[in-house]
Amino acid sequence: MRNKDDSPRDTAAIGVVAASAGSRSLLGAAPSTLGRMLAETADSTRDSTRHGAQPRPGLIVAFSGTSAMSVAVAVDDEPVVIGRAGETGSLLPDDRLSRSHCSIAASPEGWIIRDLGSRNGTFVDGEAVSGEIVAPSPRIIRAADTIFIPCRDISTFQATTTEGGVVVGARTREALSAVDRAAATSETLLIAGESGTGKELAARRFHERGPNAAGPFVAVNCATIPQGLAERLLFGAKKGAYSGATADAAGHLRAADGGVLFLDEGAELDLQVQAKLLRVIETREVVPLGATQGARVALRICLATHVRLRRAVSEGRFRADLYHRVAPPEVTLPALRDRLDEMAHHIVDEMGTTGLAPQARLVEACMLRPWPGNVRELRRQARDAASRAAADHADRVRLDHLSASAGQPMGPPSSRPLPAAPNVRPYVRHGQELTREAVERALVEHAGNVTRAARSLGLQRTQLYREIARHSLDRPGKRR
Repeated sequence: MRNKDDSPRDTAAIGVVAASAGSRSLLGAAPSTLGRMLAETADSTRDSTRHGAQPRPGLIVAFSGTSAMSVAVAVDDEPVVIGRAGETGSLLPDDRLSRSHCSIAASPEGWIIRDLGSRNGTFVDGEAVSGEIVAPSPRIIRAADTIFIPCRDISTFQATTTEGGVVVGARTREALSAVDRAAATSETLLIAGESGTGKELAARRFHERGPNAAGPFVAVNCATIPQGLAERLLFGAKKGAYSGATADAAGHLRAADGGVLFLDEGAELDLQVQAKLLRVIETREVVPLGATQGARVALRICLATHVRLRRAVSEGRFRADLYHRVAPPEVTLPALRDRLDEMAHHIVDEMGTTGLAPQARLVEACMLRPWPGNVRELRRQARDAASRAAADHADRVRLDHLSASAGQPMGPPSSRPLPAAPNVRPYVRHGQELTREAVERALVEHAGNVTRAARSLGLQRTQLYREIARHSLDRPGKRR
C-alpha cells in the first residue's frame, strides 16, 4: 500500500529528517552507514555508562511492515523525527510510513510524541495522537506499521535472538544467565514464575549447562500425580511392598541417577513426601518403599513452582527446611507482559509456519494485553489466528482473526479486568492546563495521596504540586 502523499519507491525505511533546526538526524543513511552509526551510538553509550553518566533513553524497534525486529535508537531531549528515507534497502520495511511521520523526544516528564500530519497515523498504546502529547511511561508507540518500545536506558541493549528455538530478549537473557551460573555452582535450583513462562526450558538449560549434561533429564509434573502415589512413583518400591507390587519399581529419583530430576509444580507434593525428598538431597540415598537399605544416587534436583513458595512455607504447605535446601539459588522467569521485545518474534515465528505474516495492529493489540497464560497462550492463539486467516484466504493475519479473549484476564465478565497495559497513564496534551475540578477530583479519588493522584493525571508529583498552588488548593498534608 502506498501513501497518497508520497511518491513510489522500492523499500521503506525509518529516517530521521531535519524538520527543524533543533531536530537530530541519526537515521536515513545507507544501510551500512546506518548500522555503523547505531553501533557507534551503542558503544559510546556503554562507555559513558561505565563512567557514571546518566542512563540514555531510546527506542527499540520491535516490528516493522510484517517483520519482527530488534534495533535500538538513542533518543535525547532533541526531537527525533521518524519517517521514510529514499535509499533502497534502508532499515525498516514499512511502506506506510510518511516521509516526516512523527517526532519523539525524551524529557524528565516523559516521552514527548508529536504526529507530523502523517497519512497512516501515530498511536500511543493504541490511542491515536493528534498534535503533541506527553506520555509518562507508554508501553509502545506505533507509527503506521512500525512499533517502538520506549526504553529509559538502552546502554546495555542486546538484540533479541533465537537460541535453540527459544526467543531470548533482555529479561529472558538475564534469567537464563542466572540459570547458567546455578548450573556451574549448585546441585539444586528453584525456578519460580507464572504458568507458561518456560520453566521446563530453564530446567533443561540447567541440565545442559551443568556437569550432568550427559546423564538423563527426568521431568515429573507433581500436580498430576494422584494423591497417595507420589512416594511410590518418586522413590520406587520393592516387590511385595504393597498389594499389587509384583516387581521392583525403580522410581523417578533413581531413573535420574547421573542426571537431573525436574520436579515441576513441586509445591504440590505432600509434606511427608517433602520430608523424604529432603533426606535424599542430604544423604544422596534413596530408600524405596518396602526396602531396608537405600541405594546411592548422584543427581541434581530442579524444582519449579508458580506459587510464592515463601508464602507456602508461612502457611505450612511447604517445608521450610526443604525450601532452604533447594533455594538459593532461585531464578524467577518474567511474565510475557514484561517481555515486550519478544512478543513480535513469537507471533511472527508461529504464523510463519502457515506462510502468513501479521498486521501491525494485531501485534500492537497483543503487546497491550496481559496474557495470563504467557508464552504458551500467545503461541497457541497466534497459530489459531493464522489458521482463521488462511481459511479466509487472507494475505495477512488481521486483528479480527485473533480471538477476542486471547491474552485477556481469566474470570467471569462481571469481574474487574486486569489492566491491559501496565504502567499506562492518561496523557496530558502539550500546553494543556488542568482544570481545578480535575485536580480536586484526582486528589479525592486517591484520598489525598499526591503521588497516586499525579500518576492518574499523567503528571510528576512536582508538577501536581504546581497545579495545586496554581489553583490555590490546600495541600493534602496542610489540610490535615
